[in-house]
Amino acid sequence: MLVFSAIVPHPPLLIPNIGKDEIKKIEKTKQAMERLEQDLYLSKPDIIIIISPHGSLFTDAFSINAHTHFVSDFEQFGDLTTKLEWIGADSLAAKIKQEVKDSQVPLQLISQERLDHGSTIPLHYLTNHLPNVKVLPVGYSELDSKTHLKFGEALKEVIMESDKRIAVIASGDLSHGLTTEAPAGFSKVGQKFDSTIIELLENRNTAGITNIEAEFVDQAAECGYRSILILLGIIKNMDYDFKNYSYEGPFGVGYLVGNFVL
Repeated sequence: MLVFSAIVPHPPLLIPNIGKDEIKKIEKTKQAMERLEQDLYLSKPDIIIIISPHGSLFTDAFSINAHTHFVSDFEQFGDLTTKLEWIGADSLAAKIKQEVKDSQVPLQLISQERLDHGSTIPLHYLTNHLPNVKVLPVGYSELDSKTHLKFGEALKEVIMESDKRIAVIASGDLSHGLTTEAPAGFSKVGQKFDSTIIELLENRNTAGITNIEAEFVDQAAECGYRSILILLGIIKNMDYDFKNYSYEGPFGVGYLVGNFVL
């Protein structure tokens, strides 16, 4: 059963050894993540499905990492000491593989122990008090928006049939082009994209998000849109309220933390 669903960003600066003094500039995001961690803890999840833009990205297929054990690594950001480990959820991966096969959505099962930062940064914050929780990493594809929604609907079938308490976290940043100093350079539509996504989420307008023009998404230079679509497929036709815990972009990247309260 589904007990929790949320969207989170993944700025490496959230990790204390990486962010150091700079972490103060994203204090709103940090506090929102800590609030979300409390919410997640209270939902008592057995398994966390984490949807990340930075795992194994296949052009024409979604991916599920069925490894039995995961480790984090922030060496690419200069942090050689922060190390975390999680247990995998391989049996759930097998059930999803069968369900998605029936829905004819292309899916690749992979097995990789080292997780990407799109997964590990949120998990670093959200699993502090969940030492026994299992993790199932999911990767999106370059297929169209409606197929991402359909993949989410297939995941929902397995989640709802499961006797495990399952949380779903959509990891992704919004526009990477909010300012001239932004990683992707300045995008004329960056701020509009972010405000559009937030407004549509708050109005529970899944059709509006699904039908956003692909060119608009590309111009925004984001990495969270397709993670959100998969999550919206999972909670489609469910009664929920989207709570916007924080949004900010001090480094030119839009960081949204939100809880889809079920």
